Amino acid sequence: MHERNNARRALVVEDEWFLRMELVDGMAAAGWTLREAATGEVAMDLLAEATAFDLLVTDIRLPGPTDGWQVAEAFRVAFPRAPVVYVSANPDLPHRRVKDSVFLDKPCDIDRLLAICERLAAG
Repeated sequence: MHERNNARRALVVEDEWFLRMELVDGMAAAGWTLREAATGEVAMDLLAEATAFDLLVTDIRLPGPTDGWQVAEAFRVAFPRAPVVYVSANPDLPHRRVKDSVFLDKPCDIDRLLAICERLAAG
């Protein structure tokens, strides 16, 4: 986990290691405290912990039985006001987005993602 005092907290869910590291490194450099997961199951375990999150960034297609849609739905139940950003290389997937979420095509520009995360976290 990358952690800084008084930083906003985000959960990043991405199964592709390189993309996850790019997201985590970019967000950590921008001051975010991060938890990361490569599967929906690990993300659900992190959500079950007492950790509070200010933002979710999730891929949609994940290995295993739990996809990004399900992670986002559980995240929204746990953190009703926290924003959700979906990233996917499959823009044609049927959208089951949670309310007030953002969908970005992969690969996404890290600076654009950071700007969106900052805007969403600011309310």
